[in-house]
Amino acid sequence: MQFTLRIHGEAPDLAAISRELATLDPAALIDIDARGQAVRIATSATEAELRSSLRRAGMPAAPHDLTQLPSECCGGCGG
Repeated sequence: MQFTLRIHGEAPDLAAISRELATLDPAALIDIDARGQAVRIATSATEAELRSSLRRAGMPAAPHDLTQLPSECCGGCGG
């Protein structure tokens, strides 16, 4: 699943978020979008699990700040 987390103020600690999320999904990917306004997250974790990981990383997310994106299936894996 893919999510975006809107950023308010200074950039979050991506390393802390990565460490927390890795306990659930070692293959998770995170980065900050080119405009510096959102963290992009790709993970197999559910939204509830992601919110919990963000809280543990010191980055609580308000409900309107975390958005799950529609799936982007290219069909390449045949699944």
